[in-house]
Formats: sequence, C-alpha cells, structure tokens
Amino acid sequence: MSDDYSATVLGSHWFSGPPQPQQAVPDRIEGSVLRFGPGVTAAMPAPFPVVAQPVQPRRRGEWRRYTLAAVVLIAVLAYLAWQRYGPALDVRDVTVAAADPQGPGCNSTADVVAVVRTNGRPGTLTYRWIRSDGTQSEQLTERVPSGRKEARLHLLWTFQGRGTYAAEARIQLVSPAQRTATTRFTYRCAR
Repeated sequence: MSDDYSATVLGSHWFSGPPQPQQAVPDRIEGSVLRFGPGVTAAMPAPFPVVAQPVQPRRRGEWRRYTLAAVVLIAVLAYLAWQRYGPALDVRDVTVAAADPQGPGCNSTADVVAVVRTNGRPGTLTYRWIRSDGTQSEQLTERVPSGRKEARLHLLWTFQGRGTYAAEARIQLVSPAQRTATTRFTYRCAR
C-alpha cells in the first residue's frame, strides 16, 4: 500500500454534491416580463389599461334598499288575494216598496222594488217574487259586482179592470242568505 492513501481524505465531489448545470440567462428583461430562448412570442399589450378593482365587502344595511319595494309587493299581493279569496257576498238588509205608494191607476203596472244591501263583495243573489194573487216567479238571479253595496230587484205587476184590490208582494231571498220582505199597496179603478 502506498503512504499517500488515507481513508479520511475524500474526493471533493463527495461533499460538494453533483455538478450543477449551468444557470440559464434571460435574453432580455422588459419590465417584469422575463423572456428565455427562442420560440417565446412577445406579449401583446392590452388595448386598454387593465386595473383590477378591489372587491368591496357588502355593507350591513344594504338590504334596507329593497325593503320598501318588498313591502309594497307584499301589500299588493295580499290585497289581490283578499279580493279573490276574501269574504263572500253577505246580505245586510232587504227592504221592498212600491215605486208609487198610492198604488197603480186603472189598467196600469205597479213597479215593486226590493233593495238588497250587501257588504260590497261580488256574488250572486238568488230570489223569487211571491204575489198575493197566488202566483210566484221561478228562481231568479242577480249578479252583484265587486264594490256595489246595493242591488235593486224589480217586480212589474200589471192590473186591469174596475174595482179595488189590496195587493201584497213579497221577495224571498234564497241565497246567499234566506230573508223575506213584504210590501202592500192598493189597486183602485172606479171607471
């Protein structure tokens, strides 16, 4: 063995690591863009300045901006629902009277008017007229539009000949409520 050999002396490649590749050097530097080697195209400048806007967090009271619109929308929907699905037609009062309280003259027609007062809701009144001469009408209907609080129902009763007749006319409501009202008048013809 040779004297210049030592186990503790190592070659420099053992502690310096493997040989490092040569560092790449950029061709040129333009602002913050580094370009390396062939084949890399130049970046096109933006046609307008690009500025990123910072995202603003929502403010706490931003929902208040829409509160009035939401309240108005809810009120309109509630009103429409009430109009459509609200309380039904209700009869408050029924009165009946002859248009001429002195009664009809010779060979003429008496106009008997029933006034039905309602709550103003839309609906249909079903009724019949009953006369003291033994006749009665079939069931009749009257359509009451929304907002109208009074319906006028007419009976035209024709009288002929001489004499006196104590007449009685009665209206009988069948629906939406059962009610009756009566009036009396006298037919007189002395000729």
